Amino acid sequence: MAFIEWSSELDTGIQVIDNQHQRIVEYINKLHHAQEHHTREEVANVLDELVDYTLSHFAFEESLMEDADYAFVNAHKRVHQLFVKRVGGYQQRFKLGEDIAEELMHTLQAWLINHIKNDDRDYADAVRHNVQHVDDKKAGWLKRSFGRVFG
Repeated sequence: MAFIEWSSELDTGIQVIDNQHQRIVEYINKLHHAQEHHTREEVANVLDELVDYTLSHFAFEESLMEDADYAFVNAHKRVHQLFVKRVGGYQQRFKLGEDIAEELMHTLQAWLINHIKNDDRDYADAVRHNVQHVDDKKAGWLKRSFGRVFG
């Protein structure tokens, strides 16, 4: 059984973001499985993958908010920065040999669900509105956003 079950109540209504959130849930579930059934090295690998993917997701999400002129983009970025710092602390403790798995799993679960249901829902209308009104002749919002984040 998965540690976190995806449900429609986590949908933002922005398919690309919902897909990324589902991928983060998959990584968290993979981390949970690795922690229960595999070596410490496997846990480290999954944790690194989770962090890397989440950083890319945050950058992409922030670019969508900027494109939509979302009024609270800086506050949302700060929430992301604080989370990255918090998870970085877990990574550091893990590298020093501490068993942080259970604490980390519960932190990830609670933070992600709360973040999606509250912080991400706050920007969803602005981004959806922007997506609907972008002129496709100007390269489209998705292409611009991917280009900004992924070069």
